[in-house]
Amino acid sequence: MPGHDPASKSLPQAHLKRFAVAIAGASGAVYGVRLLHMLRAIDGVQTHLVVSDAGWRNVQQELDTPRKEIEALADRVYPVHDVGAAIASGSFQCDGMVIAPCSMRTLAAVAQGLSDNLITRAADVMLKERRRLILMVRESPLNLAHLRNMTSVTEMGGIIFPPVPAFYQRPQTITELVDHSVSRVIDLLGLPQPDAPRWGGLK
Repeated sequence: MPGHDPASKSLPQAHLKRFAVAIAGASGAVYGVRLLHMLRAIDGVQTHLVVSDAGWRNVQQELDTPRKEIEALADRVYPVHDVGAAIASGSFQCDGMVIAPCSMRTLAAVAQGLSDNLITRAADVMLKERRRLILMVRESPLNLAHLRNMTSVTEMGGIIFPPVPAFYQRPQTITELVDHSVSRVIDLLGLPQPDAPRWGGLK
């Protein structure tokens, strides 16, 4: 499978932190790609990538990054319909999953436990195994079905994380806005980020 092999991947398998990253068919493919970049820079992290068909279409529409370059950011890449992949089983030791971005269709499937493709099956595994699941949902405005599905996922233990931009650090670029949200997600995964900007209180 496409991927990278930095020195950190020579760690014993038991010491690796494994995370699934999914890119669904909502606007905001940059969040998933930046997450892969930032996880790649953290020692001892192994990433497992799955992108929906609509997700790849959004990558093509929104980014200038070839598909092969995005796949190369992950250690393992799976087709979206490969429900026999490692991340589809609870016996595979995966520490968490982020769907970035998460479409309302994917949210609904997770909320209802449909497991109709590898993204929603892997998310279902995270919930049933009581592991960290973060959905970077992207839609506006929200209707009642969206809100109820977010409530359902929250009640099951998932985290609804709309990538809402913060302005208190006075970002100057879109990258800074994106990185702020992605850094918050990495915090929720429990991974170290010594260089991440932090709020220190009003001066």
